Amino acid sequence: MQRRQLLAIPAILPASALAQEWRPDRPITMIIAFAAGGGTDVAGRTIARFMERDLGVSVVVMNRPGAGGEIGFGELARARPDGYTIGFINTPHIVTLPIERRTRFRLEDFQVIANIVDDPGGIWVRADSDIRDFAGLLAAARRNPGGIGYGTTGVGSDDHLAMLALERKANVQFLHVPFGGSAQVKQNLISRAIPVAVMNVAEGINEMRQNLLRPLAQMGATRWSEMPELPTLRELGFDVVEGSMRGMAAPAGIPADVLARLSLSIQRTVADPEFQTAARNQFLPLRFLAPEQYLAELQALRTNYQALWNQHPWREQ
Repeated sequence: MQRRQLLAIPAILPASALAQEWRPDRPITMIIAFAAGGGTDVAGRTIARFMERDLGVSVVVMNRPGAGGEIGFGELARARPDGYTIGFINTPHIVTLPIERRTRFRLEDFQVIANIVDDPGGIWVRADSDIRDFAGLLAAARRNPGGIGYGTTGVGSDDHLAMLALERKANVQFLHVPFGGSAQVKQNLISRAIPVAVMNVAEGINEMRQNLLRPLAQMGATRWSEMPELPTLRELGFDVVEGSMRGMAAPAGIPADVLARLSLSIQRTVADPEFQTAARNQFLPLRFLAPEQYLAELQALRTNYQALWNQHPWREQ
């Protein structure tokens, strides 16, 4: 799937772009549509601390997990559009859930504020696997069509959709083995229950450093700075760019000055050296996008996923 190119964090907005008129005077609620302790939750709580400094009010995190994010996304979409309720939205779920089924939200129900994290997908094997590189993986799949199992965090996850795209482009067939989370994927890979795992690169870096796992390729548009030696699928000849974007949104209809102030607060957070250190410690690949850029990327993703669904509905996998 062709999408996005990693960008450097832009300079802070000029003074003329800052809506100084809006100053929050009570706590802000941040809805996270996933369980406490997960990657989105940890990132959200870290960002909340820095936004509190910048905005001068508390930012209270509320977890609303369930239904692949639908419960939390729906609550965010129905909140009062006054800037006092914001929340994380994650790809692909924010655009794929309304494609898969009738949901209580759609992309137009949100005003996006900024993207913060863009965690590219990765293809992993055990460190001692006979599959030594990506070419070896394709060769194994061609020798045994549909016999090479790969684990993901579920049907319709960014990892699963990336492999569907790769199968079409490389004219190969793998066996999809869905699990409930990345920890289960890693456990089953390490225990040899599956030969391949497809998960975000940040999710396997600890095990790579312990010499338990070995990456074959990453799925960013460019190489991640923490793994500069690992080629992208695009470099390897397959135009598949996939991962998990995590950004902030509010209910549609918030005032322009409120949007500008919240977006600036996130931009300042992402540019803060202390936050960047915390992000590196959490293995969070940062990528700030202002509202217009962020919305354009989400709309392009929705178009691509809708086309994929029309060809190959993934709920049937």
